[in-house]
Amino acid sequence: MSASTPAPRVAIIIVAAGSGTRLGEPIPKAFVELDGRSILSRSLDPVFGLAEPTQVVVVAPSSHVQRAREIVAQAAGPASDACSVVAGGDSRQASVASGLAALVSSIEVVLVHDAARALAPRSLFERVVAEVDRAGRGAIPGLAVTDTIKRVDASGTVLETVDRAQLSAVQTPQAFPRAELVAAYGAVDREFTDDAALIQHVGGSVAIVEGDPLAFKVTTPWDLRRAQQLLAEASPPARPSTSAFLRTGVGTDAHAIDEGQPLWLAGLFWPNEAGLAGHSDGDAVAHALCDALLSAAGLGDIGGIFGVDDPRLDGAHADVFLTETLRLLAVAGFAPSNASVQLVGNRPRFSPRKAEAEKRLTTLLGCPVSVSATTTDSLGFTGRGEGIAAIATALIREVPRTAPGPVTEHPVHAA
Repeated sequence: MSASTPAPRVAIIIVAAGSGTRLGEPIPKAFVELDGRSILSRSLDPVFGLAEPTQVVVVAPSSHVQRAREIVAQAAGPASDACSVVAGGDSRQASVASGLAALVSSIEVVLVHDAARALAPRSLFERVVAEVDRAGRGAIPGLAVTDTIKRVDASGTVLETVDRAQLSAVQTPQAFPRAELVAAYGAVDREFTDDAALIQHVGGSVAIVEGDPLAFKVTTPWDLRRAQQLLAEASPPARPSTSAFLRTGVGTDAHAIDEGQPLWLAGLFWPNEAGLAGHSDGDAVAHALCDALLSAAGLGDIGGIFGVDDPRLDGAHADVFLTETLRLLAVAGFAPSNASVQLVGNRPRFSPRKAEAEKRLTTLLGCPVSVSATTTDSLGFTGRGEGIAAIATALIREVPRTAPGPVTEHPVHAA
C-alpha cells in the first residue's frame, strides 16, 4: 500500500489456483478466455467497483503467478498498490491459507471468492460485507433450491424426498470476520468444500443472504458457453464504425424542355441547346442528386427543403443546391460516400462531356459521382423530346455532426 492510500478494513481473496480439468482446457481455468478476456479478469470487475477501499489478494497456480500479476495490474490500474498475487497450494483450502497470510494488519473482514464465478455482481460483494458488519458473523450468498431433491443410496435407489425449503445452493463470495476465519484455519484438521463449512466445523455461525443467478460457477464447457451468451445479451449491439455505418437514398427529377432557356445539366452549361423549364436552372441531374442525398439522410426532399418560389433560387445552378444539401447532411451527421445518376432523354448528346460532368459533380460533392445517359426509344415524354428526367442513387456515411450555422449565401452563376 502507498502512504496516501487509506488502510483497508476489507480484503478479498480470489482463488484462481484450480486446474479446471472439467473445463477441458490445457491451461488453468482462471486463465481461459471468456468473451475476449480471461475468467480471472472478469472476476475482478466487481471488486474494483466497490466504494470501500479493499485489499485484493489473488491466489494463482505457481506456474501462472506472473501472468496473474499482469492480469491484475491491467484490471486494477491506479489501484494496483492494493493488490497482490501469491502462489496457491495443492488444495483450495491451502490456497485460501496462502491468501490469508498475505493480508495487511488493518483487515477486519475477509471475503473468499472463486474466480470461476466470474459474473458475480458487485451487489453480492456489498451484501455479504454488510451482513458481517451487521451481525458480526459469517455471511454467504445462497439461492433457493427449486428442483425436487432425492436422497439416494450407493446403488442409486431413492431413500427419501428431502424438504427443499431447508436447502440453499451456496455461492461465493463468502465473508467472515478476519479473526474468526484465521482461527478456524489454524484449527482445522481436514478439507472442506467451502469456508462456511470450515467455520461451522469449529463452532462458528454463518448466515445466508440472497444470492444471485449470475454468480454461477464456470466448471464445464457448457457453463463457459452460458457465460459467453449472458455477456453477449448484456452488451448493447455493437454499432458499426463511422466509416462502415452507411445509408442509401434514391432521388428523381424531371423538367420540361423550354426553348427560351439556356441548358444547364450536371452542373455544366450546354451552349446551343434548348434549356429546361423551372424556377432555378432546371438541372435535373443536380436536383435528383439532392433528392437522393436528402432521402438517404431522412431529411425530406428538394421541394420541401428549397421550395419552388424562393427568390434566392431564381436561376440557381447545381453548386447552390448541392452545397446547401451537403451542409444539411453535415448538421445531421452525414457525408456522401458515393453517388450515381442516370440521365434519361434524347438530348443533349451526353457522352462527349461525360467525364467533364462527373469531374464537376465529384468536386461539388467531395465523393465519386458517376453519370450515365440513356433514351427510352421514343417512348414517353422523354422519348418524344418533351423533357428530361434523371434518376440518382446516393450512399452516405455517418460522421461527427457539425454545428448548424447559417445558411450560406451562394451567388447564382450566369449563363
